[in-house]
Amino acid sequence: MHLKTVKIDTAKYPVRDRYPFDLPIFQTSSRIELDSPMTFFLGENGAGKSTLLKAICHRCGIHIWKYSERSRFELNPYEERFYQAVYVEWSNGTVPGSFFSSQTFQDFVQIVDEWASSDSRVLEYFGGKSLMTQSHGQSLMSYFSSRYTRKGIYLMDEPETSLSPKSQLALLRVIHSMSQAGHAQFIIATHSPILLSCPDSDIFCFDTLPIRKIAYEATDHFRIYKDFMVNQERYFQDK
Repeated sequence: MHLKTVKIDTAKYPVRDRYPFDLPIFQTSSRIELDSPMTFFLGENGAGKSTLLKAICHRCGIHIWKYSERSRFELNPYEERFYQAVYVEWSNGTVPGSFFSSQTFQDFVQIVDEWASSDSRVLEYFGGKSLMTQSHGQSLMSYFSSRYTRKGIYLMDEPETSLSPKSQLALLRVIHSMSQAGHAQFIIATHSPILLSCPDSDIFCFDTLPIRKIAYEATDHFRIYKDFMVNQERYFQDK
C-alpha cells in the first residue's frame, strides 16, 4: 500500500453553496481508509467520485493531461478548487503515478505521437507501435499493459468507456495482477460490474451518506445486471 488515507476537511471549504462543495456527500464524509491495493469509487453520475479522484491526483502530485478547452456559458470559479480541502497520507513516502480518463486519453496519444516524430524510441514503451495507428481499444490496452507494470499509484476515471466486455476483462487481469504483485495501487471510479468484481478489492459507494464501503453483491450494478440477465423478458413487458 502506498496511499493509506484520504481526508476531507470541510473547515477548508471556501463556500458551501457552490459545486462541488455543496454536494451532500462532501458535507457528510471526512475520511476514506485505503486498506486494499484495489479501491473502487462507485456512484451515479454527479455523485462526486470523479471530483474526489481528481483532487487526490492533485494532492499526490499527479499531472492530469487537459483535454481541449471548450467555451462554456458560465464558469464556476470553485470547480477546480476541491483539492484544497483534501489531504492524503502515505504509508512509506510518495511514489509516482498517473491519471487516466478516456476524455483526456486522445490528447495524450497525440502528444506521444509528436514525441515519437523526434525520437521513435518513445514508442518502445507502447509495444513499438504508434497509439494513433491502433484502434481505440487496442491503443488503450497497449497503454494499460505498459504503464501499470511500474511501481506507483494509478487513478482511473471510468476506464471501461469504449472498451468491449472482452477488453474490460483484459484490463481487469492487468490491474489485478499488478496490484497483487505488491508494487501498484489503483483507485478507480467506475460503473463496470466487470471491473468491480476484482478479487480482494474495496468498493466505496457515493450514493449513501456518508461514503461507505459496500460488498460487490450488494451494489446496484451487480443486482441490476444479474436480474436483467436472468429475467430480461420482463423488462420489455408493458407496464
